[in-house]
Amino acid sequence: MSFILSIDQGTSGTKVIIVNAAGQVVAKGAEVLQTKYFGTGFVEQDPNDIYSNVLEAVERCLTDFATNGFYKSDIRAIGISNQRETFVIWDKDGKPLHPAVVWQCKRSVSICEELKEKGLSEIVHAKTGLVIDPYFSATKLIWLVQNKPEIKEGLNKDDVFFGTIDSWLLYKLTDGKEYATDHTNASRTLFFNIHTLEWDQELLNHFGLSQLQLPAVKSSSEYFGETTIDGLLDHHVPIMSMIGDSHAAAFGEGCFDSGTAKATLGTGSSIMMNIGDQPVSSKNGMVTTICWSIPSCVNYALEGVIVTCGATIEWLKNEIGLFADIKATADMALSVPDNGGVYLVPAFSGLGSPHWQMDRKASITGMTFGTNKNHIVRTALESIPYQIKDVINAMEKDTKLVLKQLMTNGGLSSNKFVMSFLTDVLNKPVSKSVMADVSALGAAYMAGLATGVFKDIKALRNLKVDKELLNPSNNVQKTQQWYEGWINIIENKI
Repeated sequence: MSFILSIDQGTSGTKVIIVNAAGQVVAKGAEVLQTKYFGTGFVEQDPNDIYSNVLEAVERCLTDFATNGFYKSDIRAIGISNQRETFVIWDKDGKPLHPAVVWQCKRSVSICEELKEKGLSEIVHAKTGLVIDPYFSATKLIWLVQNKPEIKEGLNKDDVFFGTIDSWLLYKLTDGKEYATDHTNASRTLFFNIHTLEWDQELLNHFGLSQLQLPAVKSSSEYFGETTIDGLLDHHVPIMSMIGDSHAAAFGEGCFDSGTAKATLGTGSSIMMNIGDQPVSSKNGMVTTICWSIPSCVNYALEGVIVTCGATIEWLKNEIGLFADIKATADMALSVPDNGGVYLVPAFSGLGSPHWQMDRKASITGMTFGTNKNHIVRTALESIPYQIKDVINAMEKDTKLVLKQLMTNGGLSSNKFVMSFLTDVLNKPVSKSVMADVSALGAAYMAGLATGVFKDIKALRNLKVDKELLNPSNNVQKTQQWYEGWINIIENKI
């Protein structure tokens, strides 16, 4: 029997699954990860905690695997998907030199303004497909170099390793023997040229990072090294895939062809549309990125990055105390006939695609004495479909394609109000994965391709995948009117 162990290291925790040759999940494990949020807009995680979190989740999964009657010796490959843009700086001994700087962190807002004033926006967009924004790794690394002398000194001595979370995990899992990343993670740094598929020295020079040591770049599906996962496995197993979590979700959802699209509804949200083997430059606020790659093929994507989705609901729970269990929010939203004219703009860390208003603050408008907590919860949930519709509209303008169906996954896809409202506001069918861990599944597919567990992409198409299809209801007209109210508030920056 052949099994693939797949690690999905995300912002809020790590999920691990083991998949058989039929693409079915036979074991699971998960661990929650702590994130530190500072009032200055800084967001950090402990790199050693991230690694320990992975080990704990793997151990849980292997225990489940053994309980179900399977053997570690039958695990043939490992896949890794990871939170993107978050990066670590470490020395040759694998010691972190600073906390991991998380993708949500806004410490580099002023750095971004300086780079724009230098006239670098056009060249950065042309080479990387991205925009100059704190969301991406480079500007936050520039901040560290300017504010942490020990890191600047280490860079000049070639004693410092830079890597997104996939590279950090690979380095740790292989005891420092391997230092690499894949096309998708590289394409999120602002250092990578998506046309040449190489690190771009001209950009590094512009950023004052010409001496930066960077990992080797491979396709998402090939050999990266071997590991026993700190002794949790009884034999060395090859790591055969590494891929950013949103890209892994697209692959796991079956976005193999141009025009297919998915939305991951997590802490933030990534809406990604496969655009084929040639990059397309967006004129409507999207970024162009690498969707996924195998040694014989690179597929590109347009992506809309929504900074805050599930994080808004967590804020209402943890900071405002409107409910004790997030599962209660759907019923709370449905307990009122509409939002009562209330709109929540979740710009806690600015607004991402297609608006890119990163200096904007979150706001709640339209409240009266008739507003109650159910209205607030409802408008918070509504903000998620509204933002997704903003992105889909922009993608359709860029590609001149009309999206026929949106595939969804992630924790918030289990919220019945969000999914119903999303279907109505898009006025399109929306499919929801019954399989919750789609990023881990995508990484498993990639590893399976590299090892021959799955012969080719055609074989992946034939795998049995359970999905629930939702169709628009009779509330489409009302929902469109509410969306117009959202647009008015966004455009007028109320």
